[in-house]
Amino acid sequence: MKKTIITMLIALVALFASAETYNYLKFTKTNGSTVTYSVEGLKLTYDDTNVTITNVDGTATLPLAQVQDMEFTNDAGTTPGSQIGDVNDDGYVNITDVTMLISYVMDNNAVTINLTNADVSGDNTVNITDVTMLINIVMSNAE
Repeated sequence: MKKTIITMLIALVALFASAETYNYLKFTKTNGSTVTYSVEGLKLTYDDTNVTITNVDGTATLPLAQVQDMEFTNDAGTTPGSQIGDVNDDGYVNITDVTMLISYVMDNNAVTINLTNADVSGDNTVNITDVTMLINIVMSNAE
Protein backbone atom coordinates (compact mmCIF):
# COMPACT_ATOMS: atom_id res chain seq x y z
CA MET A 1 0.00 0.00 0.00
CA LYS A 2 2.80 2.41 0.92
CA LYS A 3 4.53 1.66 -2.38
CA THR A 4 1.35 2.47 -4.32
CA ILE A 5 0.90 5.81 -2.52
CA ILE A 6 4.54 6.78 -3.12
CA THR A 7 4.26 5.82 -6.80
CA MET A 8 1.11 7.93 -7.14
CA LEU A 9 2.79 10.90 -5.43
CA ILE A 10 5.81 10.64 -7.75
CA ALA A 11 3.48 10.48 -10.75
CA LEU A 12 1.60 13.58 -9.55
CA VAL A 13 4.83 15.51 -8.97
CA ALA A 14 6.06 14.53 -12.43
CA LEU A 15 2.73 15.58 -13.94
CA PHE A 16 2.81 19.02 -12.33
CA ALA A 17 6.51 19.48 -13.07
CA SER A 18 5.95 18.81 -16.76
CA ALA A 19 2.81 20.95 -17.06
CA GLU A 20 3.39 24.00 -19.21
CA THR A 21 2.45 27.44 -18.01
CA TYR A 22 0.64 29.56 -20.57
CA ASN A 23 0.74 33.35 -20.58
CA TYR A 24 -2.11 34.15 -22.97
CA LEU A 25 -5.62 33.14 -23.93
CA LYS A 26 -6.20 33.43 -27.68
CA PHE A 27 -9.58 33.69 -29.37
CA THR A 28 -9.91 32.91 -33.07
CA LYS A 29 -12.89 34.69 -34.57
CA THR A 30 -15.13 33.39 -37.32
CA ASN A 31 -13.57 35.91 -39.73
CA GLY A 32 -10.13 34.31 -39.10
CA SER A 33 -8.69 37.16 -37.02
CA THR A 34 -7.36 36.53 -33.53
CA VAL A 35 -7.16 38.49 -30.31
CA THR A 36 -5.01 37.50 -27.36
CA TYR A 37 -5.40 38.35 -23.67
CA SER A 38 -2.95 38.00 -20.79
CA VAL A 39 -3.93 35.28 -18.30
CA GLU A 40 -2.73 37.39 -15.37
CA GLY A 41 -5.82 37.88 -13.21
CA LEU A 42 -7.94 36.16 -15.88
CA LYS A 43 -11.66 35.78 -15.29
CA LEU A 44 -14.12 34.64 -17.98
CA THR A 45 -17.87 35.06 -17.74
CA TYR A 46 -20.51 34.04 -20.25
CA ASP A 47 -24.10 34.95 -20.93
CA ASP A 48 -26.36 33.90 -23.79
CA THR A 49 -24.62 36.10 -26.36
CA ASN A 50 -21.19 37.23 -25.08
CA VAL A 51 -18.01 36.14 -23.37
CA THR A 52 -16.51 38.78 -21.09
CA ILE A 53 -12.76 38.63 -20.51
CA THR A 54 -11.41 40.40 -17.43
CA ASN A 55 -7.71 40.51 -16.54
CA VAL A 56 -5.15 42.95 -15.13
CA ASP A 57 -5.42 45.03 -18.33
CA GLY A 58 -9.18 45.60 -18.05
CA THR A 59 -12.35 44.10 -19.50
CA ALA A 60 -13.30 43.14 -23.03
CA THR A 61 -16.40 41.52 -24.45
CA LEU A 62 -16.69 39.31 -27.53
CA PRO A 63 -19.95 38.13 -29.07
CA LEU A 64 -20.06 34.33 -28.82
CA ALA A 65 -21.31 34.18 -32.40
CA GLN A 66 -17.91 35.53 -33.50
CA VAL A 67 -15.80 33.07 -31.47
CA GLN A 68 -14.62 30.10 -33.50
CA ASP A 69 -11.91 28.77 -31.19
CA MET A 70 -10.24 29.51 -27.86
CA GLU A 71 -6.86 28.23 -26.70
CA PHE A 72 -4.13 28.92 -24.17
CA THR A 73 -0.78 29.85 -25.72
CA ASN A 74 2.57 31.50 -25.09
CA ASP A 75 2.33 33.51 -28.32
CA ALA A 76 1.32 37.11 -27.54
CA GLY A 77 -0.37 37.43 -30.94
CA THR A 78 -2.70 40.38 -31.40
CA THR A 79 -3.39 42.14 -28.15
CA PRO A 80 -6.54 44.08 -27.31
CA GLY A 81 -7.05 47.33 -29.15
CA SER A 82 -8.48 45.29 -31.98
CA GLN A 83 -11.57 44.09 -30.15
CA ILE A 84 -15.21 44.07 -31.10
CA GLY A 85 -16.89 47.23 -29.83
CA ASP A 86 -13.67 49.26 -29.56
CA VAL A 87 -14.88 51.66 -32.24
CA ASN A 88 -12.19 54.31 -31.59
CA ASP A 89 -9.27 51.85 -31.14
CA ASP A 90 -8.28 53.13 -27.68
CA GLY A 91 -8.13 49.63 -26.16
CA TYR A 92 -11.37 50.00 -24.17
CA VAL A 93 -15.03 49.33 -24.89
CA ASN A 94 -17.00 52.11 -23.22
CA ILE A 95 -19.55 54.89 -23.67
CA THR A 96 -17.18 56.79 -25.97
CA ASP A 97 -17.42 53.93 -28.46
CA VAL A 98 -21.22 54.00 -28.22
CA THR A 99 -21.27 57.74 -28.89
CA MET A 100 -18.96 57.44 -31.89
CA LEU A 101 -20.95 54.53 -33.32
CA ILE A 102 -24.21 56.46 -32.97
CA SER A 103 -22.60 59.44 -34.72
CA TYR A 104 -21.38 57.18 -37.51
CA VAL A 105 -24.78 55.58 -38.04
CA MET A 106 -26.80 58.80 -37.72
CA ASP A 107 -24.45 61.12 -39.62
CA ASN A 108 -23.97 58.74 -42.51
CA ASN A 109 -20.25 58.03 -42.02
CA ALA A 110 -19.30 61.54 -40.82
CA VAL A 111 -16.83 60.24 -38.20
CA THR A 112 -13.86 57.91 -38.63
CA ILE A 113 -14.22 54.61 -36.78
CA ASN A 114 -12.83 51.09 -36.90
CA LEU A 115 -15.50 49.43 -39.04
CA THR A 116 -14.38 45.90 -38.15
CA ASN A 117 -14.77 46.57 -34.43
CA ALA A 118 -18.00 48.50 -35.04
CA ASP A 119 -19.66 45.44 -36.61
CA VAL A 120 -20.67 44.09 -33.20
CA SER A 121 -23.37 41.82 -34.64
CA GLY A 122 -20.94 40.25 -37.11
CA ASP A 123 -23.28 40.64 -40.08
CA ASN A 124 -20.77 42.68 -42.16
CA THR A 125 -22.97 45.80 -41.87
CA VAL A 126 -22.63 48.67 -39.40
CA ASN A 127 -26.11 49.82 -38.37
CA ILE A 128 -28.45 50.44 -35.44
CA THR A 129 -28.31 46.75 -34.47
CA ASP A 130 -24.61 47.19 -33.70
CA VAL A 131 -25.39 50.29 -31.62
CA THR A 132 -27.95 48.34 -29.57
CA MET A 133 -25.57 45.42 -29.03
CA LEU A 134 -22.72 47.75 -28.06
CA ILE A 135 -24.92 49.55 -25.52
CA ASN A 136 -25.77 46.16 -24.00
CA ILE A 137 -22.07 45.26 -23.79
CA VAL A 138 -21.12 48.55 -22.15
CA MET A 139 -24.04 48.34 -19.69
CA SER A 140 -23.19 44.75 -18.73
CA ASN A 141 -19.57 45.75 -18.09
CA ALA A 142 -20.69 48.62 -15.85
CA GLU A 143 -22.45 46.32 -13.38
